[in-house]
Amino acid sequence: MWEKRPVLLLLLATAAILVGTIVTMVLPFFWVNTEADAIAEVTPYTALENEGRDIYVREGCNNCHSQLIRPLAPDVKRYGPYSRSGEFAYDRPFLWGSRRGGPDLARIGNKYSDEWHYRHMVDPRSMVPETNMPEYSWLNDAKVDAAFAVRKMDVLGFPYTQGDITALEGKTEMDAMVAYLQKLGTDLPRTGKAADKAKGLRKAEENPLGGDPAAIAEGKDVYAGNCAGCHGADRGGNIGPELAPGDFEDDELFDTIADGLPDDGMPGFSRLGRDRIWKLVAFLQAE
Repeated sequence: MWEKRPVLLLLLATAAILVGTIVTMVLPFFWVNTEADAIAEVTPYTALENEGRDIYVREGCNNCHSQLIRPLAPDVKRYGPYSRSGEFAYDRPFLWGSRRGGPDLARIGNKYSDEWHYRHMVDPRSMVPETNMPEYSWLNDAKVDAAFAVRKMDVLGFPYTQGDITALEGKTEMDAMVAYLQKLGTDLPRTGKAADKAKGLRKAEENPLGGDPAAIAEGKDVYAGNCAGCHGADRGGNIGPELAPGDFEDDELFDTIADGLPDDGMPGFSRLGRDRIWKLVAFLQAE
């Protein structure tokens, strides 16, 4: 029937597409980032952070890294609390992304130390051996243009002082990139009781795999893939401290690995699971 009336079919199809476009793309502009969605803790980017964001966009980092944690259990468990619309009030354009060639970065701020980020950008595989991220060492050689930064801040309507602009003098694009990454996700307070989660994960005071040669060998591999970048391939220390056998009790070492030390820039590794953490503890406690 409809195929015999192509003009009518075309009009109806166009109307259906327009309705769908209005509902899914136009109306949300009136629903998000309103006063009801506003989050008082979310602040505009500083001049240096905004420069870093522009470099992030220029280098296509959003092609591999999303910045949107979905309200799904796997996303929340891996990356933290799901994203809220008010978090993006100062993002122009949004960098939510639709692919994750690398991990989501919505909560990356303060997860690692500044030094970790500098080293990771210069030589990604020195910090994450399995990554296929390219090197960005040349960002250390490119200087930030303070005059251009002023023009961008004026266009965006972001507040700044002359001191903020003066502070850009001598800064590199690497400095700006690290400043931007350390801003992401830090406006909202961290939630959860990590220590209680770690205790529930280990379920023992002493390592049930302690002294097991097979567990120690597997723990060495876990260490090489997750810890060597900060603590040295020989456990002698690097960004992080030396890890000598016997410096910690088994349960203390397990909880530190699982929870991390947020104030010191060490992330938690609860994602490794109980068995692999105990194997890592066995390796660290081995002479």
